[in-house]
Amino acid sequence: MINELDFTHDPARKSWVVSANEATTDFPIQNLPFCMFSRAGDAPRPGVAIGAEILDLGAAARLGLFDAEAAAAIDCCNEGLNPILALAGPSATSLRHRLSELLGADRAPGGTERLLIAQHDVRFHLPAQIGGFTDFFTSLYHTERGGRVTRPDNPVPANFRSMPIAYNSRASSVRISGEDIRRPLGQRRRPDGEVHFGPCESLDFELELGALIGKGNDLGEPVRIAEAGERLFGYCLVNDWSARDIQRWESFPLGPFLAKTLSTSVSPFVVTADALKPFRVAAAERPPGDPKLLPYLHDEADQQSGGISLMMEAYLLTDSMRADGAAPYRITRANFRDMYWTFAQMVAHHTSNGCNLRVGDLIGSGTVSGPTDDSRACLAEIVGSGDSISLPNGERRTWLQDGDTVVFRARAERYGYVPIGFGECSGRIIPAISY
Repeated sequence: MINELDFTHDPARKSWVVSANEATTDFPIQNLPFCMFSRAGDAPRPGVAIGAEILDLGAAARLGLFDAEAAAAIDCCNEGLNPILALAGPSATSLRHRLSELLGADRAPGGTERLLIAQHDVRFHLPAQIGGFTDFFTSLYHTERGGRVTRPDNPVPANFRSMPIAYNSRASSVRISGEDIRRPLGQRRRPDGEVHFGPCESLDFELELGALIGKGNDLGEPVRIAEAGERLFGYCLVNDWSARDIQRWESFPLGPFLAKTLSTSVSPFVVTADALKPFRVAAAERPPGDPKLLPYLHDEADQQSGGISLMMEAYLLTDSMRADGAAPYRITRANFRDMYWTFAQMVAHHTSNGCNLRVGDLIGSGTVSGPTDDSRACLAEIVGSGDSISLPNGERRTWLQDGDTVVFRARAERYGYVPIGFGECSGRIIPAISY
């Protein structure tokens, strides 16, 4: 994994876009995440977030501001960023360099300011055409807490420490941040043993980080761990909405199905692997006694810099809080650096049997939980520990109620570098349909 920094990471670098230089922005010139957006009456098109603005990439390309390869990719982004994701490697880095040059304070705008659109004036769309969605299960702390409830004699399955565990989720129900989440219907087995069909009574969120594949692989050709990280173009926030009561009843013997396919929310901005280079850290240390990594999952460079220091937060806003003008209340704060497996290991394992990944495929990290109580990254962990959420207005929550809005935020910070953020990933629960 190559982790060299360049001029785009320079903490002294500023933009002529004034809002990009504010200390609180998620999108300084050191970030430059991609997105798909539209204005009223227009078709979706690709853009780059800079401060409180969006740079219209299509308009910039038509003015001849990019090289032929980048311009061709931008021109093909009619339904998603896939052509840009496919640039990967040096071509993606070259595009980042050009964007930083165009937006840098050391260069006069030269009319480029006319290509900016305020973020509050646009509608965001799914960042990519997602053909496949695989959700992993890579937090030891999440596994331990959940296992104490469902498998008290063996809370952490032996295979968890040997390989990154995952299941194939549903790409068709991945939705952009801000869309409502319909409370699902399903079968539930009640304590008296009777099985009922009706609205989910234990609706949950899961705070996750998602990775989007930039360069795929051919069927039958595994991706070696040393190059697996280079297949990842960038990252977004993911909320893997989960119906826990439905999940408990349906999961044996094949695992979750309807409990996990009701909807998955993703944030609109794709923060590139290049942008996150200053925030790379060593992979999480494996506890004493854990099995040695099998060779196909071990790469020294990945062990040294396969982790990401990314603080991730979940907030809750109820209807009552909204009516009172209250702000969302933080209920979870966890760091992605605590994850047991790296994204490179996930890709290497996913493809080890020859499974082919394609441009735009979404890889979910699984719930990003940490060792402390305030880093429990889903309600199942909180409820399973015998706790509930106490909100500032006196309301309490064990599970999500209709009208509740869950908001995710994330920010990468490191001393000596400019922090970068991911924007928000949000969804509001609406009532189940009559059935």
